[in-house]
Amino acid sequence: MKQTRISCVAGQGSVATILLAGGQGTRLCELTARQAKPALYFAGTHRIIDFVMANVVRSGLDRLVVATQFAPGTLEAHVPLRWGHHFQLGQCILQNGKGAYRGTADAVRNNLSLVSDPVVDTIVVLAADHVYEMDYAAMIEAHRASGAAVTVGVDVVPQSDASGFGVMHADEQGVVTSFQEKPACPPAIIGEPGYSMVSMGIYVFSRVWLEEVLLKEERALDFGHHVIPLAVDQRVATTYRLPASEGMGRPYWRDVGTLDAFRLTQIEFAHKAPCRLPGEPSATSWFLGRGTIAMPGALVSPGARLSRTIVAPGVHIPSGLVTGEDTDEDRRWFRCTEGGTVLINQTMVERWMEHRASVRPRSTASRPAGRFNLGVLLPALDDSRA
Repeated sequence: MKQTRISCVAGQGSVATILLAGGQGTRLCELTARQAKPALYFAGTHRIIDFVMANVVRSGLDRLVVATQFAPGTLEAHVPLRWGHHFQLGQCILQNGKGAYRGTADAVRNNLSLVSDPVVDTIVVLAADHVYEMDYAAMIEAHRASGAAVTVGVDVVPQSDASGFGVMHADEQGVVTSFQEKPACPPAIIGEPGYSMVSMGIYVFSRVWLEEVLLKEERALDFGHHVIPLAVDQRVATTYRLPASEGMGRPYWRDVGTLDAFRLTQIEFAHKAPCRLPGEPSATSWFLGRGTIAMPGALVSPGARLSRTIVAPGVHIPSGLVTGEDTDEDRRWFRCTEGGTVLINQTMVERWMEHRASVRPRSTASRPAGRFNLGVLLPALDDSRA
């Protein structure tokens, strides 16, 4: 994998990175009941965290702390196995919060001792649960040139979609003048009506400033609610817009924190990958058509008809099961969203099958149908069942 070496000039130190990978992702419902959101499979056998890890490696960031907390087992196994060879011994540390992290900023506070080396002048803080491609080295250089205490990576989204993000305004020099965390009525960008500037959860900090804030402001638990507003009040925060993705002509960044976004983003990759997948491409057998994706280990019988559906890892779909065509019927048995996504896990299927058996005469019960196995190319792990 090609790396971009971060240039250093006289007076500049090195960079340390903290990757926040401890979130559960409750909006993904049963998918994250026993699995951390960054560890979920995406577009086959990739995992969500692989996108940011690929960015870290390409950007030449060689000193990394991965802060885990909820259901850390998969990440603790996957990150060293998949990415460990890119780092020198002791330079990629997985640190389990064991319930101690009370927010994003508090997770960094708890790991400051691992990055507070005097030679480190810059701390990069990244979220592990977004899908995008980015060269952090360019953002770090822009941050150092600006002299700001913090640089926030931002993207531009339709104003109607911005209420789930931190929304900000910036002046012509890029200095942030206002910041609202998940506002009900997001403000539009001045001069760009209908669009809002939102935080991507990517921060580049001056180490000295960040340490001072986190050690003195004990109630600063979250970046969006506490640390970034403080920097805005001090007028020491600036923005860095996500550049266009290679070959697309526009930026590509997706928060896959809802079932609708999780499904629709993978469909984008099934048709034409909007950014590079991290590592070797998986076969597209995980995309079943009709807006449906099947996660590793899924078994779908001939005669099943699934539309706009997520089949969770390890689920056995029987012949005759139909989804995405009768919303009321879907809601009786499965998880359904307002956006039209249906989520099926094994418990839901078994409940549906029990009901079906109770209302069908035994003499007309269908004989077991053959199955094609999506798990041949997409092997399930025993801790990834939803």
